[in-house]
Amino acid sequence: MKIYFSDFFNVDPDTIEEYGAFNISLINDLPLFIDPFLLFNNPCEDYQELHREILQYVAFLRDKSLDGGIQKGLLKSWYLFPEVKQNWLGYSKVGNNGSGLGIDFAQALHSNLHHIFSNFGDEEITKSSHLEKLCLIKGGVGRDNISDFTTNLIKGYLLRYTETFAKQYIDKKYLKNFTIRNVRFDFDNEVWISGKFLLPALNNDFVLLTPKDILTKDDNWINKGDIVCDFNEILTSIGNQQLRAEISNYFARNLPKQRKKKGGGFKAPTKKEIANAVSQVLRQYPQFIDYYIRFKEDNGDLAKSYSTEKVKSVEHLFITKLSSLINTLIEDTEFYEISDNTFDESMQRVLFLKDVIENKDGYKVFYLDGKPISRENDLHIMYRLTFFASKSDVTREANEGRGPVDFKISRGANNKTLVEFKLASNSKLKQNLEHQVEIYKKAHNAQKAIKVILYFSTFEQQKVQNVLKSLKLENDPSIVLINAIGPKPSASNAKSH
Repeated sequence: MKIYFSDFFNVDPDTIEEYGAFNISLINDLPLFIDPFLLFNNPCEDYQELHREILQYVAFLRDKSLDGGIQKGLLKSWYLFPEVKQNWLGYSKVGNNGSGLGIDFAQALHSNLHHIFSNFGDEEITKSSHLEKLCLIKGGVGRDNISDFTTNLIKGYLLRYTETFAKQYIDKKYLKNFTIRNVRFDFDNEVWISGKFLLPALNNDFVLLTPKDILTKDDNWINKGDIVCDFNEILTSIGNQQLRAEISNYFARNLPKQRKKKGGGFKAPTKKEIANAVSQVLRQYPQFIDYYIRFKEDNGDLAKSYSTEKVKSVEHLFITKLSSLINTLIEDTEFYEISDNTFDESMQRVLFLKDVIENKDGYKVFYLDGKPISRENDLHIMYRLTFFASKSDVTREANEGRGPVDFKISRGANNKTLVEFKLASNSKLKQNLEHQVEIYKKAHNAQKAIKVILYFSTFEQQKVQNVLKSLKLENDPSIVLINAIGPKPSASNAKSH
């Protein structure tokens, strides 16, 4: 059974743990990414130096952006970084192939750096500059962009980190010398420098390890959503009494006026209305963003504990729990000795996934701070990992011109099954069940399809059941419902009911 780094390179998982690295899957990316704040906030001098190097490069780009236009070749050289797929982290659709940083990101960064980082190195409110400030101001720049940018800028460190581990703990037969581009930036000549490294090799490519203490899941510590959630606390932290009062008044003026309820009392502003009012504050008082970042800096110790818990949750589900369950299946059942029928094979794995989520605490990956995050991507990753021992070709986001389908499982032209995952909260659920999969089947020349629906509440469960009943599909064996309502009762409590 080969799924993880430790399996492919014959290393004890405890050795990887003691080294401080994450035991990545080499079947599919796992949903983690590098948060640059974890470099800034860590007392480790190596991390502090990495954060300084990131800021030095951003300052270089900022100074170049002051000149206005830029040659296309230099835009590509300085801004267009590919995803560092060799770390096997992120939300890749297929294996570990992500999109990287494209031309839109490059142009957005070049056009906005001199505005966003005008006081770069001379901050009066925050303790430092932070790359994440870009995603607070510029739309379309998210955590994946920030993570890819950060990973490229610290790639030299990750290469040395992995090479040191490989030389000490991995048999030479698994290692290969690689010449890697864009390892270090030469500021004098304004070019990227290549380097040579002895690294773990898989399918003629190298593999990178990443320290766990710079990884997180779901969002950067400095992120757009928290400005809304923490608005009142940030406002309170502003020492300038006059500015604090002006912002408070402006925020209140941008909220809708009090509206009476039918039964008496007044309606509170909705989350959307509050978010809109905060957006108005940011436009009128852009310095509020700096106060937000300072608030995050002052509470930086929480960033470490939050990210540690998130990384542990990924390890627990995608490594510890899934490995244990797969081992049990191999030892106790004929789960992996299945027929050549791709429908039976695909359904077997769907039912396995259903059991993991409903009975083995797998539902927890879909919750953050006790609330469901309702993300199909985690479900896709879990499903993909169950196919490690399959002879079938497993294609994610397969597209034959009529839109992508989540999975196409095939063994030749005449043995194909499609698997489509949907959340019960999806507003187009009925439309999908009624038309979409049949369209996909024709486009892919697939014989059968499986539809998997995940729900997080009894309300969503009832919604799905009503949709199925209206379409006369309530007894369709190709439709599988998965109960992700949490927390689940303990085994002892479940037996007593």
